[in-house]
Amino acid sequence: MTHRATGGFRPARAARETVRVTSPSAPLRLGTRGSALATTQSGLVARRIEALTGRSVELVRIRTEGDVRTGSLASLGGTGVFVTALREALLDGRCDVAVHSLKDLPTAPVDGLTIVTPEREDPRDALCARDGLTLETLPRGARVGTGSPRRAAQLRAARPDLDVVDIRGNVDTRLARALGPDADLDAVVLACSGLARLGRSDAVTQALEPVVVTPAPGQGALAVEARTADLSEGGPLAAAFAALDHRPTRLAVIAERALLARLEAGCAAPVGAIARVEDDQLALGAVVARLDGGERLKHRSAAALTGDDARDDDAARTLGVRVAEALLADGAERIAPLAGSGAREPGREPAARPAPDPALADPTASGAPGQESGRP
Repeated sequence: MTHRATGGFRPARAARETVRVTSPSAPLRLGTRGSALATTQSGLVARRIEALTGRSVELVRIRTEGDVRTGSLASLGGTGVFVTALREALLDGRCDVAVHSLKDLPTAPVDGLTIVTPEREDPRDALCARDGLTLETLPRGARVGTGSPRRAAQLRAARPDLDVVDIRGNVDTRLARALGPDADLDAVVLACSGLARLGRSDAVTQALEPVVVTPAPGQGALAVEARTADLSEGGPLAAAFAALDHRPTRLAVIAERALLARLEAGCAAPVGAIARVEDDQLALGAVVARLDGGERLKHRSAAALTGDDARDDDAARTLGVRVAEALLADGAERIAPLAGSGAREPGREPAARPAPDPALADPTASGAPGQESGRP
C-alpha cells in the first residue's frame, strides 16, 4: 500500500510483478469502456494527465462483461461487471491507466493496482421528467424509470403512489423513455454527475436532495487507476497522481465505502451514503431502505479532522464503520439484503472489521462512491 506524505508520495512496492509504463516517448494508454459516458469521463482525465505529464494520452477501448450481457445489474453480478476487464488490461500491460466511475468499483482491494480520486462532481440524483415536472408535481401513479434498487426504494418511500419501472440502457436510451417522441415513462432518474459530464444537464427537471434520495456511495466521483509500480517515488505517474488527488473527495469516499464494506452491501441493496468535509469535520449520512420503500433507517455522524493525511484517512474509515454499525444495530439487516448482518447471527463470530482499502487510503492506494456504471 502507498501512503501520501506531505509534498508527495512515499515509495510503494507492488504486491505482484507487473509490467511498467512504456517508454517516455510513447503515448500513455488510458483504458476505458466504450460508452459515451465512459469515453467522455476518460477524455477529461486524459487531458488532465497530458497537462500534468507533458505526454500524449490515447484512449484504449476495453469491452467489459457489463457491456456485453443484458439484464438488471443485480442479475449480472453487481457493479464489478464493469471493472474486471479494465483491471485485467492494466495488469497485463494493455493500458497504463484506467478510469472508472468510483461507485462501480468493488470495495475489496486488488494487489498491484492503486487509485486516485479527482474532485467529485455533483453527487445527487437527477429527476428528468416530461413537462418540467418535479418529484412533488408528478401525477399520481406516474411511471418513473430507474435501474437502481437504491433509487427505486427511496422514490417509493417519498411517493408510494408512483409506479417505479426497472430500466437499463445508456443515457440517451433512458432519457428517451421519458423525454423522447415515443416516451412510455413520465420520468427517469439518473446521476447529476453523468449528465453534467455529457453536457445534458438541460434534461434535469429536479436535482433530488440527499434527504429525499441519498446517493450511492462514491456517486459523482471518478477513480483513476494505475499499476502501483508506476506510482512509486520517481515513477512515471507518481507526480500526476499526486496532483489529481482531491483531499475532500478522498476523505468522503473513504467513509462512504468503509460503510458499504462493513454492511457488505451489494448493488441489489438499497443503501445510500453521502459524506462531506465541513470545516474541520467530516460528516457522513447514510440510509438503508426496504426494497418496497416501506421502511427506512437513517444515521448521521461526524469525525474531527487534523490535517494529517494518514490520520484523517483512518478517521474517515472509522467513521464509515461506525455509521454502518449503528445501522446494523438499528436492524438494517432486517429490512435490506445485507451480508453484513451475519455478524449478528447466533453462534457466529462477528464480522471482521474491513481491512483498509489501499485504493482509498490515499491518492496512491489500490481498489475503490462506483460511478456511473454506464448508468448515471
